[in-house]
Amino acid sequence: MPNIKQQKKRVRSAARQRLENLRYRSTVKTLTKRLETAVADGDATLVETEHLALVRMIDKAASKGALHGNTAGRRKSQAARLVAEAPAPAVKKAAPRKTAAGKSS
Repeated sequence: MPNIKQQKKRVRSAARQRLENLRYRSTVKTLTKRLETAVADGDATLVETEHLALVRMIDKAASKGALHGNTAGRRKSQAARLVAEAPAPAVKKAAPRKTAAGKSS
């Protein structure tokens, strides 16, 4: 237990910082799980928005010091790989257009 006033203050501020770092790390985990479920559902727009939110939070956590830079890079890489391996959205193939002669092109 600290006896000096400044040490007591440092204990209080360290506890606040620890909780803030925990919030960042927890949010990154939550957003990662949301991205995984979006990929499993196959909704391309949801995957894109979740991926963007996850990358932004990872960068923010790394800049604040809640995540190490290499850890942030690894998590972003894993998220990008997850998005890349997701099945591509089904795109409707356009019907062939008819020309003036009545033949399809």
